[in-house]
Amino acid sequence: MTADETRPGPEPAPAVEVRDSRITIEAFMGIDLRAATVLAAERVEKSRRLVKLEVDLGTERRTVVAGIAEVYEADDLVGRTVVVVANLQPAKLMGIESNGMVLAASLEGGKPSLVRFDDPPPPPGTRVR
Repeated sequence: MTADETRPGPEPAPAVEVRDSRITIEAFMGIDLRAATVLAAERVEKSRRLVKLEVDLGTERRTVVAGIAEVYEADDLVGRTVVVVANLQPAKLMGIESNGMVLAASLEGGKPSLVRFDDPPPPPGTRVR
C-alpha cells in the first residue's frame, strides 16, 4: 500500500439544494422596464451608498433612490439614460419615497455598474425587453 492510499481523501462536498428560480415569460412580461433620463441627482444625506434621482419616464417624472453613490457622482448621472423598473411598488429609503428601481449589475459584494445603451440612447419611456 502506498502512502497516497492510506491518507484520507478530501471530505465530500455537502449536498446543496438547487432551486430553480426561473420565471415564466408571462411573469417577465409583467415587469415594466423603461428607459429613463436622469434630470437631477443628489447624494442622500447620511448615506454613503444612496443617490436620489429625478427621472423622466416620457409620460411622467419620478423620484427614484438608487444605491450607486459609491461608484457614481451625482453630477455625472444628470443627462444619462438608465433602465428603471417602473411598476415597482413605492418604498421609503432614508425617508425618501422611491418610485422605481434603477437596474445595475454587480458581483456579490462588488460595486454596481449601470446598464448602458448604445448611442443614441432610446427616448424616455421606451420599453426595455
